[in-house]
Amino acid sequence: MTHLSPFFLSLKPTSTTLNTYTMTTRITHFETHDIRFPTSLTGDGTDAMNTDCDYSSAYVTIYTDSGLVGHGMTFTIGRGTDIVCHAIRELAGRLVGQDPESFFENMGKAWDWMCSDSQLRWIGPEKGVIHLATAAVNNALWDMFARARGKPLWKLIVDMTPKELVNATAFRYITDVLTREEALAMLQAKEAGKREREALVTKVGYPAYITSAGWLGYSDEKVSRLTKEALASGFNHFKMKVGADFKDDLRRGKMIRSIIDDPANYPSGFKDPSSPELAGKNAGPTGAVLMIDANQVWDVPQAIEYVAGLAEIRPWFIEEPTAPDDALGHAAIRRALKPYGIGVATGEHAHNRMVFKQLLQAEAIDVCQIDSCRLAGVSEVLSVLLMAAKFGVPVCPHAGGVGLCEYVIHLSVIDYIAISGTMERNVLEFADHLHEHFPYRCTMNERGRYNVPSNPKEGYSIEMYKESIAEYEWPNGSYWVGVRGGKVLST
Repeated sequence: MTHLSPFFLSLKPTSTTLNTYTMTTRITHFETHDIRFPTSLTGDGTDAMNTDCDYSSAYVTIYTDSGLVGHGMTFTIGRGTDIVCHAIRELAGRLVGQDPESFFENMGKAWDWMCSDSQLRWIGPEKGVIHLATAAVNNALWDMFARARGKPLWKLIVDMTPKELVNATAFRYITDVLTREEALAMLQAKEAGKREREALVTKVGYPAYITSAGWLGYSDEKVSRLTKEALASGFNHFKMKVGADFKDDLRRGKMIRSIIDDPANYPSGFKDPSSPELAGKNAGPTGAVLMIDANQVWDVPQAIEYVAGLAEIRPWFIEEPTAPDDALGHAAIRRALKPYGIGVATGEHAHNRMVFKQLLQAEAIDVCQIDSCRLAGVSEVLSVLLMAAKFGVPVCPHAGGVGLCEYVIHLSVIDYIAISGTMERNVLEFADHLHEHFPYRCTMNERGRYNVPSNPKEGYSIEMYKESIAEYEWPNGSYWVGVRGGKVLST
């Protein structure tokens, strides 16, 4: 759906307007798309809370009069994507008629301005549908910025000076934990080794773990097969979904452990479980690590009892054990599970940087799991990366969803090169679904690591093929019309 702003349509062909317009790039219009993939048919993405996921994208493309474009999206799982698209239209309409370079000069101020419409802010503030929509629009603006400079997004940001990076970050409401001055000093301290870290990560890739072997709706045969395939692809961190049935979870956990702990499944050798990168991760004899994810199904006492009962499968952490914005509940769970050597991770549903601030202040998490479009775009992500670095908590982003792997490899590389300076204990989620719909899809190397994006034209890597949009747009894409036997729905 294409939208022209009344602001743009009202421009009068005066000599002043024409002169200004021809000399300055302007954002002219935008398109939104509600794109839904029928992943519920195969059980992809299933967990104890989300039992019928149709991986979906609330997608936006922003256009200029110079041919420069920016693509952005936020991830959803089916119904409600149309609501997010409506919010995107409200937010993107504010950009039309603006000079994108005026935003690029200070992306932190641009982010503040995008969140400043008082009437739209009221339906958040900075959470829920309006924040998801802000993520799509802010990410599209960052994509445009990177394309304008002819660099992948990660490279655009790591090439910034510390001051420029601070100016690109959202700081409102977190200065009691991290001031701009502190952030500047942190970034300056990491300047010396940036080029060496960049050379290393582009050579060896960024460490990853795999989730797509452990969805709750998969059969034992499929879980076993996919786990073995992941081992053959170089992975040694694995995540399984839990929370629907304790006995079944314990059985499935033992099954996965029997595969990843068996030296016979490592013909080329395996990692030393006592190596520093595996310390505290409950690695098995082959250096393999298992994580578990409950997707928010438990109250705090339930979480403690349930996870303690799974101690024999030796998980590194329990992810999302309870409500995602309950910082003190997560802290209580972490304290209770510490004697079992099991950590706590969360963040994929943390509304905003303030929730992460509280999780870190309360010492509630061992692992910080940012989401590229639950947080409202790159500028807010940068604030969480900086806070996590200050607290010494590793960032292992969430990426189980359409387009998320394409997004988050940029964020992890930014964190390693410019902010935390470490990837020794970090692992970035990988789920092997729907990458074929993106011309700049993420790729993995033979070590089970992400390759670093290198195409100067890809921006934030989230551009989707037009053919994919035409096929899966809801409700009248060719796939959905075919499902209905050719019936087109009015919109």
